[in-house]
Amino acid sequence: MSNNFSPTRHHPGSPVGGFNPGASTTPSSTVELSFSASNLINADFLSKSDPFLVVEQRHPRTDLRTEIFRTETIQDTLNPVWQKKLVMEYRFEERQQLYFSVYDRDSTSNNLEEEHDFLGRAEFTLGEIVAKQSAGCTKSLIDGKHGKISIVAEEMLSSKEEVLMKFRGKKLKKMNWFFAKSDPFLEVSRSTESNRYILVHRTEQIKRTLNPSWRPFRVKAGALCNGDYDRDLKFSVYDWEMTGSHRFMGAFHTSLRKLSEGPGSSNVYDVLSEKGRKEGTVELESIQIEIVPTFLDYIKGGMQMNFTVAVDFTASNGNPNDSRSLHYRDPSGNPNQYMTAIQSVGEIIQDYDSDNEYPALGFGARIPPDGMVSHEFFLNLGPSPYCHGIDGVMAAYHNALFNVQLYGPTNFAPVIRHVTKFAHAYQNDPSNYFVLLIITDGVITDLESTKEAIITASSLPMSIIIVGVGCEDFGAMDELDSDDALLTHGNRVAQRDIVQFVELQKFVKRGTNSWSKELLARDVLAEIPDQVVLYMRSKGYQPSEPRPSPILVASAPIKP
Repeated sequence: MSNNFSPTRHHPGSPVGGFNPGASTTPSSTVELSFSASNLINADFLSKSDPFLVVEQRHPRTDLRTEIFRTETIQDTLNPVWQKKLVMEYRFEERQQLYFSVYDRDSTSNNLEEEHDFLGRAEFTLGEIVAKQSAGCTKSLIDGKHGKISIVAEEMLSSKEEVLMKFRGKKLKKMNWFFAKSDPFLEVSRSTESNRYILVHRTEQIKRTLNPSWRPFRVKAGALCNGDYDRDLKFSVYDWEMTGSHRFMGAFHTSLRKLSEGPGSSNVYDVLSEKGRKEGTVELESIQIEIVPTFLDYIKGGMQMNFTVAVDFTASNGNPNDSRSLHYRDPSGNPNQYMTAIQSVGEIIQDYDSDNEYPALGFGARIPPDGMVSHEFFLNLGPSPYCHGIDGVMAAYHNALFNVQLYGPTNFAPVIRHVTKFAHAYQNDPSNYFVLLIITDGVITDLESTKEAIITASSLPMSIIIVGVGCEDFGAMDELDSDDALLTHGNRVAQRDIVQFVELQKFVKRGTNSWSKELLARDVLAEIPDQVVLYMRSKGYQPSEPRPSPILVASAPIKP
């Protein structure tokens, strides 16, 4: 293996961070994986396939295969180059088995097995991908008639810089006949050591113009040039076609160092065709390079994460005396799926909640003393919702399970609004951020009201994690987790994506109650850091100065 990937970096004789004699650690590096495919099966009749890629990872101890990544969908192409990247830790001494499956999107559902055409799959270890580095690792797809997938890995350097750029074109080539003009868009790619180019960003297409002005776009400097301001960047101009066979108009080359000089004659570029003929110009209209705080910067500055747990007690979960119920009260003491979810997710979130006090709610049950239906009751059935630690939440759950009657309907909006009240109190104070964890079987009856509540919460310091238990159709949950487009309801649009949906069953080993804690942790909290940073940036909040650590003075015995 080439030495370009360095599991550890230090000069001989210099101290290594995190040195812990008597312990062990796995050398690791952060790598970015870029994906493309070629010669895919055409699964559509009147057009070409609309491919997207799904990546799964096998957990070495539990043998679970869990989805860890999904690309965007590219319309009408058999040779997709996906823009979305997978960033993960490469652990030098561990065999990290990855599975790559390509599908043709046929609906908005995230259900892979029933809703989309399977086009083929391939298996790699992360080690063999890393070994090929920028040259790329290519394999033929199996379980499909034909097609190949290519993966390029690059070790990423830590960078807090982000680049905001805006470009416009002038007198571009007319690619369409008669009176029609072109529909131009830009693709930005970075070069690799093997003279390949990796797609970094693709702009929107501007309809019917030879003088487009593209919207500003933001790119992390690490993704754009990986810390090398002199790295070659290629800007390609295409004429968008409905068939997916976009026509190349021309390209130009530059670097972040040159772009950082700002608008002016040095950043006006000739768009050159494959034959070297000038096909118009593209010029830089504006650029900003700024240091963006990280989630950890806000935590170090004293921001508190406040978690609230809400448990679904509706009748759709089944009678607790029935072994098929998700709330089954097993006489042997084996945990039901709700207990598994509370315990496993609780072990993750407790590391981020400093006071170890958790408001815990229930919804969808008839509660004592008079049997009134409640969609927002304290899980411990007491005067305060707070439970001490995850053990306290578990005790409150057991108490509720024996003292409430599962009923319905399944309304999420009340518990969302409950937490929204607290988040609203801190909308002008960056010291607190709120996370609502909803554990449910997924059968929701107030979908429209829930959308309204989520859109309202999207402007506040708040995120929502939904953990689905059981094997119901979680299509509604996928709709709320709007990764590809902001959630809408009527004329209202969410200010940001604040919902993360995780299906517990995917992490539980079949026939057992064991789960992959590491993979579950990554999925449960995967979007929270970016959601926190996006909110803080939208409000212009900077991290506070890190709190000083207490100074410990070692004293020696006074000699007589």
